[in-house]
Amino acid sequence: MEPSVLLLLALLVGFVLLLVRGYPKARGHLPPGPRPLPLLGNLLQMDRGGFLNSFKRIREKYGAVFTVHLGARPVVMLHGTEAIREALVDQAEAFSGRGTIAVVEPIFRDYGVIFSNGERWKVLRRFSLATMRDFGMGKRSVEERIQEEARCLVEEFRKSQGAPLDPTFLFQCITANIICSIVFGERFDYKDRQFLRLLYLFYQSFSLISSFSSQVFELFSGFLKYFPGTHRQISRNLQEILDYIGQSVEKHRATLDPSNPRDFIDTYLLRMEKEKSNQHMEFDHQNLLISVLSLFFAGTETSSTTLRYGFLLMLKYPHVAEKVQKEIDQVIGSHRLPTLEDRTKMPYTDAVIYGIQRFSDLVPIGVPHKVTKDTLFRGYLLPKNTEVYPILSSALHDPQYFEQPDTFNPDHFLDANGALKKGEAFMPFSLGKRICLGEGIARNELFLFFTAILQNFSLSSPMAAKDIDLSPKESGFGKVPQTYQICFLAR
Repeated sequence: MEPSVLLLLALLVGFVLLLVRGYPKARGHLPPGPRPLPLLGNLLQMDRGGFLNSFKRIREKYGAVFTVHLGARPVVMLHGTEAIREALVDQAEAFSGRGTIAVVEPIFRDYGVIFSNGERWKVLRRFSLATMRDFGMGKRSVEERIQEEARCLVEEFRKSQGAPLDPTFLFQCITANIICSIVFGERFDYKDRQFLRLLYLFYQSFSLISSFSSQVFELFSGFLKYFPGTHRQISRNLQEILDYIGQSVEKHRATLDPSNPRDFIDTYLLRMEKEKSNQHMEFDHQNLLISVLSLFFAGTETSSTTLRYGFLLMLKYPHVAEKVQKEIDQVIGSHRLPTLEDRTKMPYTDAVIYGIQRFSDLVPIGVPHKVTKDTLFRGYLLPKNTEVYPILSSALHDPQYFEQPDTFNPDHFLDANGALKKGEAFMPFSLGKRICLGEGIARNELFLFFTAILQNFSLSSPMAAKDIDLSPKESGFGKVPQTYQICFLAR
């Protein structure tokens, strides 16, 4: 037989063996879903609209709980309020594992408070919650920090004298400074070059993580990781941020006063020293760096992007902004900054903020979970370590709970008497044991920043309200609004 024919046969046999190995083996009894192709999974069911649109279409055929193969790996999708609550609340422990996001996995791996699992995650989460509480969460001190940042922001907007500006980096500055004051023990000037560089890296990374190319990478990361692409830019960005955090940790170590910890890093270093003889200790250098990166990233991008969406919506619906300003004038007036105590007397403003969070739908497919043991769910058996996507967007746009699910409407969160109502479908911070660590800080930030801005400024846009585009610039792991220009006119 000719050598070329033998080579061709060998290649063919090798390819068939690869297909057989790559074909997902049946384990347990997973929910139904479209039949996957070997290696390619459900690629044929994916469209250029991205994961969310694809999952919506598949859900129409297979119901609220279904399986999609992302490449060779099966992922169980939870669609709708009831399915998500049943998993993340009713079976909270079983669904408390953390899945992976392929484009950031090389940096985070199984370290830090967000992407770790098992005992490491439990220890780091307990420590992070307690430490953030000590340095401001739930105390007046964090309110005072937000108010100080609000004053600085108002002054910056006054300097613009009503000229159009892109608010992206100023919104990042104010939210980043709150988490920086807790983690690093300091705030930064808005013109600090190092600070602006970090914010740019966060902004670019969040956009790239949310891009279509990152969703393609999620399908075939084992193959695509060897080639150039957005995944490498994301890794470079996050590594640069990690290098800065590492330098900050060394400065903290050199100036540490055990009797007077200044911030999260100091407290961690003291715990690290205390437990150094524990051979099962989770308080090591790598967990510190990745935990700080996680808190810094999550604490900056989520709130700042929500504010960007919020003021874009106020430009689109100026009558809503006017009603908020009327409530501000009645409850707060113009001679003092808003406080958290004002919130209980301002149901319409709170309803608007809830409406912004619902509409912005910031993490539409949720941060991936996985089951921590073989788990029976709605008659299906999910083997241990099966990945699960709680599609948060499907709850935030659930027609059973919201009359106009695809429309921005603050009335969704007001009862017949005008009082605030939240409802079971409102889960922008997710639910259960993996609920966002900084939910309390984020809610306080959104209220105090939003009201301080509208207390001091009227808004206008260089374009007509009807021409303002609310569709996202990127929609993948996260949702990123279009860039826009806004004028802040002193009231």
